[in-house]
Amino acid sequence: MLVLSSARLRFVSIPPRKMRLVADMVKGMPVQKALGVLNFSPRIAAQHVARTVKSAAANALSREGTDNLRPEDLMIRHIVVDAAPTAKRIRFQSMGRVFRYRKRFCHLTVEIEGRTTETTESSGKKATARSKKASPSKDERAESKKKAISEAKKRRPETAAAGTDKTAGAADTEKAVKATTQDERKGE
Repeated sequence: MLVLSSARLRFVSIPPRKMRLVADMVKGMPVQKALGVLNFSPRIAAQHVARTVKSAAANALSREGTDNLRPEDLMIRHIVVDAAPTAKRIRFQSMGRVFRYRKRFCHLTVEIEGRTTETTESSGKKATARSKKASPSKDERAESKKKAISEAKKRRPETAAAGTDKTAGAADTEKAVKATTQDERKGE
């Protein structure tokens, strides 16, 4: 199954043109290889791109879980660098003049894709067995109750031979049933 995940970094104080140079270096690479390239890139934009790629990979792994998705299977699908609002600043010059300059910002969006590992029949059976242990169904509860009652009935003739009356035997049966169901609940 294909897993898509994304992360955004907004209002980065780097011009979009400089950020795109770094983003184009790692577009289409596996995540681990891209992080290796970004760690050794001298550009400051590489730190921001690496941080966003790590975040997108973490989003994918937390959504699918590490049982189904391995970090080695993740690839960078798209990296989009958009222009953010530009901040206008002034620089004072000689003879009372003022020059304007623009501080450009950008938004960075990273999309990652990965394929989940196919579950085998044995792992599928283990998953269903775990779910049954976690919450037994009504049928399982009824079967365990029947077993507890039959075990209590087997014990009752011994108590009847010892001289106890029938009502005491019924009370013992109910106590045994309650005790076994409580033990089963504690075991869950």
